[in-house]
Amino acid sequence: MILVTGATGLVGSHLIKALVAQGKSVRALYRSEIPSSHELNNVDWFNADILDIVALEEAMIGITQVYHCAAIVSFTATNKKSLHHTNIEGTANIVNACLNANIEKLLFVSSVAALGRIREDQAINETMNWTEETSNSEYGKSKYLAELEVWRGMGEGLKVVVVNPVIILGASDWSKGSTAIFKSAYDEFPWYTEGSSGFVDVLDVVEAMILLMESSICDQRFILSGENLPYRDIFTMIANAFHKKAPHKKVTALLAEIVWRFEGIKGRITGKSPLLTKETSITARATVHFDNSKLLKALPQFQYRNMQTSINRICSELKKMYQL
Repeated sequence: MILVTGATGLVGSHLIKALVAQGKSVRALYRSEIPSSHELNNVDWFNADILDIVALEEAMIGITQVYHCAAIVSFTATNKKSLHHTNIEGTANIVNACLNANIEKLLFVSSVAALGRIREDQAINETMNWTEETSNSEYGKSKYLAELEVWRGMGEGLKVVVVNPVIILGASDWSKGSTAIFKSAYDEFPWYTEGSSGFVDVLDVVEAMILLMESSICDQRFILSGENLPYRDIFTMIANAFHKKAPHKKVTALLAEIVWRFEGIKGRITGKSPLLTKETSITARATVHFDNSKLLKALPQFQYRNMQTSINRICSELKKMYQL
């Protein structure tokens, strides 16, 4: 049986569907309630928090492989404590539980943020790590420190593999995470930046994860990036797929500084997470290139989907999901 943490998130939910489609038996961890949309056979829904050591020990019974997808993704300074608890301590708990249960292999879903993604003068590859100079986010730091826990497990005899996805695009709750990009485009958000980043289809992420888990590859990390594209191009492709107006107002550095401060004040008043923070403001204006060649060499049978085709599919799925 295979254990999946973060089973209700974007990556975890798509991973479970892919594993079940292959006839695999899955134990899926959830914290609050089982999503009504997850009516799948061969799924053992298990209520556990990765911060609960006793529950994790119970969840590992009968498990051979573990996909650790659970994480908090936040670029808001006030979430620093929860970021560290879940992303670092939670990962340490998973590693320890895997060691105690003699798990065959652990695959950890990290992030390119752990590599230090503010590097405009060179392509980012797997040899790099987060530093104060190359990353502006507490999230990136938390994922880097979480990786150190995984490498610690490797040193204690656990077989591991780490994936570092770029911005993952897929159909999910579009009020949060990277899927919020699609809602912004659907709502005809008019602003764009001149920054660029890597983007990848969630189906590619899941396929690569399964191939890596089932291979003899271990004790390595892999960037998962389909295409390096300007943010404006991504927003335009999504807007076109929704038949909405594409972004047409450029965000200058000065305007970005004003907006993230305004959003911070509004967030403190409303109690809601701000749409733009100091961290995301800097990232959105950076031109970043990711080198995806290592995975393609390691898995010659794997090929990334065309981003335009992926966006068209995801928009169709979201239209059906939200009855648009």
